[in-house]
Amino acid sequence: MILARGGSAADAAIAADAVLGVVEPMNSGIGGDLFSIFWDSRTSKLAGLNSSGWAPRKLTPEFLRSEGINHMPQEGIYSVTVPGCVEGWANLHQKFGRLPWAELFKPAIYYAQNGFPLTEWIDAYWKGDAAKLSKDPNARRLFLMNGRPPNVGEVWRNPEYGRALELIAAEGRDAFYKGEIAKSLLKTSDRLGGVMSADDLASFEAEWVEPISTTYRGWTVYELPPNGQGMAALEMLNVMERFPLDEYGLADARAWHVKMEAQKLAYADLRRYNADPRFASVPFRGIISKDYAAERARTIDPEHAHCDWQAGDPSRFGSDTIYMCAVDKNGNICSLIQSLSASFGSGIVVDDFGFHLQNRGAGFTLDPSQPNVLAPRKRPFHTIIPAFMEKGSVHIGFGIMGGLNQPQAHAQFVSNVVDYGMNIQWALEAPRFTKLDFGGCDFMIEGRVPEAVRQALTALGHKLEVRGDFSTPMGGGQAVIHDSSSGVNYGASSPRKDGAAIPEPDPYYGSEGPRHQNEH
Repeated sequence: MILARGGSAADAAIAADAVLGVVEPMNSGIGGDLFSIFWDSRTSKLAGLNSSGWAPRKLTPEFLRSEGINHMPQEGIYSVTVPGCVEGWANLHQKFGRLPWAELFKPAIYYAQNGFPLTEWIDAYWKGDAAKLSKDPNARRLFLMNGRPPNVGEVWRNPEYGRALELIAAEGRDAFYKGEIAKSLLKTSDRLGGVMSADDLASFEAEWVEPISTTYRGWTVYELPPNGQGMAALEMLNVMERFPLDEYGLADARAWHVKMEAQKLAYADLRRYNADPRFASVPFRGIISKDYAAERARTIDPEHAHCDWQAGDPSRFGSDTIYMCAVDKNGNICSLIQSLSASFGSGIVVDDFGFHLQNRGAGFTLDPSQPNVLAPRKRPFHTIIPAFMEKGSVHIGFGIMGGLNQPQAHAQFVSNVVDYGMNIQWALEAPRFTKLDFGGCDFMIEGRVPEAVRQALTALGHKLEVRGDFSTPMGGGQAVIHDSSSGVNYGASSPRKDGAAIPEPDPYYGSEGPRHQNEH
């Protein structure tokens, strides 16, 4: 409906993201972070937005050790960094929005105040986190009904969150970073012994960044630079390009073996080098270079799986989450991803406003020898990544959720489109593998992969855990296309998660609002 009222792709993405923060509170919300890639059809230019929050100034390794903490907390107040979501929305709207800011939040406010019935997918996640929700008094009060999670079809409301959204709609981003919401966030932090300050919030700014890219068999694929993990997807593609995957086909174990080995090579580099480039020298241009990929590809043994890949030396070469994408009638594409990190984030709900704070600080390490070591005002290793690819007149915004699943899922999606000629729906649905940690030969793989392929991979030394046909760890995803030669838009949504490809209604439905002159 945002598109039908004359909104841009950015407007639609913001409005949908705001609604998802209400109806999928385990995954996203104003307490989380945000990244986006926006393609402007008029200029044919891409803009990248990094709105991941930094660590509070007083949250240091020394402080944590003084509290008896020797490993980065995975939940609780010391895992919380400044939430970047609202700042990201504000930047996207200022640069690419058409509709009035306040109008974008009306749907989310409605569902927060009036409620929505739980779907099966949301119910399963909610029930799985009942113990985590019970630890926080605000979470117990708001997210557990009479001590239990809501059931499928049961209507759940969060008027406190609705009030927070009303303030953001009326006062803009300052309501969150300087106003009443900021005061409640700081009160919550202080109550729990946290170190977040008013200045940590008020001085936070999102950063517009230049997307990084590589080519893959004639297509150009874009990701965002570190502190996100998009460089791993590009390195995987560069390694995969050294092999004739189109000749192998998806029913050939050789294709799966190459992709799995490429994943291990790219993730070894990701683990070793990814960090906030404002604080550490991240050799991402070397990591995504073709020469480096050729060197790494030569180490792949076609007869055996390697279980102990080490990071390479790219310096010698130069060159739990929601995802959504939107394309408007002018062909602008917004690829947006937003997350609390772990399910229900840090487990902490802000006093009076009913939203969870993320636990993105868990992405830091306390090891001083690592580039990703915790430091004041530093951004952590971030898993959420939006993506974009194009060739000629075809422009695709896409993303696939799931923590460390994301770069390997991106690479497999691109291969499905490019190597096997799949349309975007087929490419999202096709069976995949994933590995959600670093090191070793173990992979999860969907049961739809032919048994003969799985047996051949096992014989090569891969250790496979066969999952369901459409397994959640493989990540739900979305994709849109704008064909600039025909003006036609396409959409696709993965069956691994709640989601749908919803077209903008034609004017004959009577829902089209007034047209605005300042169209991008």
